[in-house]
Amino acid sequence: MSNLAVQVEGIGKQYQLGLREKANQTFREAIIGMASAPLQRLKHLSGRDDAGKFWALRDISFDVPEGEVLGIIGHNGAGKSTLLKILSRITEPTEGRATIHGRVASLLEVGTGFHNELSGRENVYLNGAILGMSKTEIDRKFDEIVDFSGVEKFLDTPIKRYSSGMKVRLAFAVAAHLEPEILIIDEVLAVGDAEFQRKCLGKMQDVATTGRTVLFVSHNMAAVESLCNRAILLESGEVLADDQTGVVVGHYLEKGSNSSLSSIHFGEKDAPSNEHIRVQRVSVAPDEGRSSGIFDLTVPLRVEIEFERMARERRLDVTLHFRTERDIVAFVSTTADRNECPIEWTENRGLAMCHVPANFLNSQQYRVSVLIIRDRSECIMRLDDIVAFDIEDHASRRGRWFGKREGAVSPFLEWNKPCLSTEPMAAK
Repeated sequence: MSNLAVQVEGIGKQYQLGLREKANQTFREAIIGMASAPLQRLKHLSGRDDAGKFWALRDISFDVPEGEVLGIIGHNGAGKSTLLKILSRITEPTEGRATIHGRVASLLEVGTGFHNELSGRENVYLNGAILGMSKTEIDRKFDEIVDFSGVEKFLDTPIKRYSSGMKVRLAFAVAAHLEPEILIIDEVLAVGDAEFQRKCLGKMQDVATTGRTVLFVSHNMAAVESLCNRAILLESGEVLADDQTGVVVGHYLEKGSNSSLSSIHFGEKDAPSNEHIRVQRVSVAPDEGRSSGIFDLTVPLRVEIEFERMARERRLDVTLHFRTERDIVAFVSTTADRNECPIEWTENRGLAMCHVPANFLNSQQYRVSVLIIRDRSECIMRLDDIVAFDIEDHASRRGRWFGKREGAVSPFLEWNKPCLSTEPMAAK
């Protein structure tokens, strides 16, 4: 039997809703908490304490042999990021234990592990030291890290002046090149340009061939199937499936096809946000009427994205990826195609609206990913599979044909009746 790199035994993580963990409180928050303590005790005694308990993970157990590339998949809120934070020693489990055999490098959130006041160069050495590497070891890898990240011109600039994409490029380069035994990658690779994402996936394949262990979380099923020989599906904090990647991905897609969430409104606390943008709403609805999640293919649709910019940007664009239930990209649409960006702004609040014509989509489920692009070049936020909807075909235009049409889309194209010439065709 192979040596184990990771052993997870009965892990559970419980959070107290409405309360902050004391270990994460600032001094100011602690003082405010002391001042409000009598009121909180009164609410508790009167039975009006709104704080409840929530299990983000429950009874999670699995082993990862050395050299395995494990995909961890699941819909938003399934517990993937919480699990990776426990394995990275960022947070402790409420119950159970995780045993890690080897040096771990984690890439979980943009900027994690970086000191904002230090330069890119200094942060490379800081991260190497945290991983237990000597200066000589880091020196040997330094040029490769810089070349891979593509931030050479800004190497002596403080990290706080880096864009999200630059931070991710440098963080991934450090994590992948400083040769940890275990590499843990969350969905942060969704930030950045497509070319760098391809480089990252290629590097992870290289890492896997050297016998190191990789734990990879992504909504990109094509990447998971390409990289991982095994996958785990999480749902509501529990392991729903643990099998070969193709089997688990099929189960994930099947689960997704049974539940369409065609509209999502975020509250202030749970809205996806970073230093550039905060997304407030994404919805798919008929041009006339309310969203139901299931639409007839003869009905035109609109996709709306409402967001708030946190800083002044020269230009922001919205790109939509429409994927089928088999995770094939059906089509992509972007405001960047227009010279004049068609986003409606009211101060810092923006609204983008994409119209999908009637008789264009096919009878199946579609999942929509939203990308926010800065200056037509850099992705500053990506929300994979943020909404989904189903298209139904009631055969109103198909005559006697009752089978399902092939294809990612099924557009009702223009066909003309040509005029045949009465002149005989000339022999060639």
